Amino acid sequence: MAEDNSYESMLCVKPEVHVYRIPPRATNRGYRAADWKLDEPAWSGRMKITAKGKMAFIKLEDKNTGELFAQAPVEQYPGCVVEAVTDSSRYFVIRIEDGNGRHAFIGLGFADRGDSFDFNVALQDHFKWVKQEGEFAKMEASQSAAPKLDLSFKEGQTIKISIGNIKKKEAGGAKPRPMGGGLLPPPPGVKAGGIIPPPGGQQMAPAAQTNAAALLDFGSPVPAPQPSSDMWGDFTSAGSNSSKDAVASGWVQFS
Repeated sequence: MAEDNSYESMLCVKPEVHVYRIPPRATNRGYRAADWKLDEPAWSGRMKITAKGKMAFIKLEDKNTGELFAQAPVEQYPGCVVEAVTDSSRYFVIRIEDGNGRHAFIGLGFADRGDSFDFNVALQDHFKWVKQEGEFAKMEASQSAAPKLDLSFKEGQTIKISIGNIKKKEAGGAKPRPMGGGLLPPPPGVKAGGIIPPPGGQQMAPAAQTNAAALLDFGSPVPAPQPSSDMWGDFTSAGSNSSKDAVASGWVQFS
């Protein structure tokens, strides 16, 4: 069977536990460890909790030889196989089996509360896992029973994908890119990349023509400039023309 072929895992090991003979339960209120002879255990040894498939096994073994003293198969927890006493957290009543269908109830005690806590948690975690596995199996069974949605293409079936026309941007509608280098844009009325004309509308002669005329004309001396009678005239005309040109252009205003 499937459970027989599964591997056996170790859940908990405690090196020292005690086994007690317990009197028959007098009432339905539960077992009490105070009714046992706690100072005279019937057996002492090692305890292991193993799991194989959904089953858990509490095994009591000899410390030195590992010989099996008793075994308690656990199908569910909490349940009738493992029952805690009413007056202590370190003692339990377990139902052991001999493999021939016979069973008996014995008392199981731990010297430390931490050991009894580990014993309890190991059984709880195992059967919590068993419950989750059962829920997953039911979910998979329900999904497999439901009709599957077939989204594959049938023979000869095609699909059509329509992509809208992509309009090209007009060449004239492209915006000019800003000038790099962090420069400010030119003032209004001046073309990008041009040179601001001199004030007063005076045209500057090309430097190349002046230099060429001076170099080629060897015979005639260059006339010296006549000094002006008004030594402040150039500055006055230049200042008046600059202010008029600045006001005419409209990008500088003085108050």
